[in-house]
Amino acid sequence: MDARNIGLRNIEVADTKICSIDADNGKLIYRGYDILDLVNHSTFEETAYLLLFGELPNKEELLDFSSRVQEARNLPESIVNNLKNHPKRSRPMDVLQSCVAELADYDLNIEDDSKEYNIQRAIVLIAKIPAIVAAWNRIRNGQQVINALDNDSHATNFLYMLNGTKPTQDESKVFDICLILHAEHSFNASTFAAREIASTRAHMYASISGAVGALSGELHGGANIQVMKMLLEIGNPDNVERWVTNRLQHRGRIMGMGHAVYKTKDPRAEVLSRLSRSISTRKNNQWFDITEKVENATKKYMHENKNQGIYPNVDLYSASLYYSMGFPMDLNTPIFAIARIAGWASHVIEEKFAQAAPKPALYRPQAVYVGRYCGPMGCEYTPIQNRITPV
Repeated sequence: MDARNIGLRNIEVADTKICSIDADNGKLIYRGYDILDLVNHSTFEETAYLLLFGELPNKEELLDFSSRVQEARNLPESIVNNLKNHPKRSRPMDVLQSCVAELADYDLNIEDDSKEYNIQRAIVLIAKIPAIVAAWNRIRNGQQVINALDNDSHATNFLYMLNGTKPTQDESKVFDICLILHAEHSFNASTFAAREIASTRAHMYASISGAVGALSGELHGGANIQVMKMLLEIGNPDNVERWVTNRLQHRGRIMGMGHAVYKTKDPRAEVLSRLSRSISTRKNNQWFDITEKVENATKKYMHENKNQGIYPNVDLYSASLYYSMGFPMDLNTPIFAIARIAGWASHVIEEKFAQAAPKPALYRPQAVYVGRYCGPMGCEYTPIQNRITPV
């Protein structure tokens, strides 16, 4: 098998109108719009609308969309009660995955797979995933679950439901930008998982539950947790160069550096770097300084050893940013899901309704068999009593 194609790398599996990545020039495009323009001028609600519907909304459309999200935010009482029954040690991503699957039970039109109802399901998931994450964090800490505020932004509501106090305008804006940056990224592992499940004609909740499961792995959504563990281990800016050098000399990996797609700096990392610097300065901590030194020390080592260029990805600076904002480390990945649900749902809808093939074309990749070969007739079965026990 061609090593370049392992993990389906460089294999084109579907068309999409949702997202484009310019790997050579470090550009990320949502539905034709540069991510940096959206960060500077848009909101998460407007960006989510763009991803779902393909166009930016007018004022009336955005107001209607935001109202539909607002109306769907609060959780059914039975889901809250189920959350209370989870062991307090349960991992937030496991809790989130089970709750997403459970939401199917509350969909009175679950048998209707029309585009209209799939868009409504997307709105429900955009609204309820933040509520689930906030509710679980409060429940596991012995606190009361808080319902959403009326007529406030998506970012503001999550921070309020999580912490119990209304965030400042600056805090809401920073988090809103983070949501925009993480909302979509083409055919990454979790998005492909969602589309593959949708191709079987499974419903939206099953597809998104699978995406949450894929995101939970440390090589995908869990990567920024590993970054923060690295920063905590380093502990001080003065320790960075020695730590990075030792790690790379022993063929270790620097989490948050390098990307499977980008050949230059991830444009999201540029924005997150600025946000991390701002929050670190405001909080008077050293996490941004350590992170920046990790980036520079890694680049220096790679250059001195004549290795190809390496650049920070979205996880490097989001780790120090979220830590400085006071988020528990194990909420980093669920927060990723709070944003990425907009992209996941858009891909599920595209998979169901916009493919060139009639209806979904079931994904069925081929594997190269490299197992035992006993000849064209196969291996001869030996009864268990005649098998020789290996020494």
